[in-house]
Amino acid sequence: MSHGVELNPPKEAALPQTPGLGPVAALLAKVNQGLLILSMVAMVSTALVLTYSVVSRYFFHAPTDWQDEASIFMLVGVTFSCCAYVQSFRGHIGIEALAAILPPKANAVRLFIVDLLSFIFCAFFSWKSWTLWHEAWVDGQTTTSTFAPPLWIPYAMMAAGMTLLTLQILVQLLARITDKGAAK
Repeated sequence: MSHGVELNPPKEAALPQTPGLGPVAALLAKVNQGLLILSMVAMVSTALVLTYSVVSRYFFHAPTDWQDEASIFMLVGVTFSCCAYVQSFRGHIGIEALAAILPPKANAVRLFIVDLLSFIFCAFFSWKSWTLWHEAWVDGQTTTSTFAPPLWIPYAMMAAGMTLLTLQILVQLLARITDKGAAK
């Protein structure tokens, strides 16, 4: 996506043609699509919550103490639950300075290494996110505000989103190895 604005973006993510990966990728695409819809609802809900807070405080002089955390929690959920969807289109920001000057085989190796390193990083991030969730769940951790919602909620959304992203990268990595048609 470093080459500028896409005039004709793909309508759906490319699915690998490998028999074992195709169904997994299709299921992952459906999960991603469902989370995308939920994320859209959460974004609108966040806007409504913040608008309510401003109107309530300005016109009725009734401040709310829950809107910041509710909005932050929803935004954490939106951010992490859409990562795998964006990755399915390879829509994350990438610097392609070397792509134009490398020969195709060297570029393929570079892309494989980038996918492998991304997978390793996201797998580690997922694991650490699940440990944060577990600690928050077991210890009953909450935020320090008077509203004090439990911290396991954003940690669970972060962990689930990163796990889906890790799975998406794994599918794309395996597709690169096994299916030359899906390695683009």
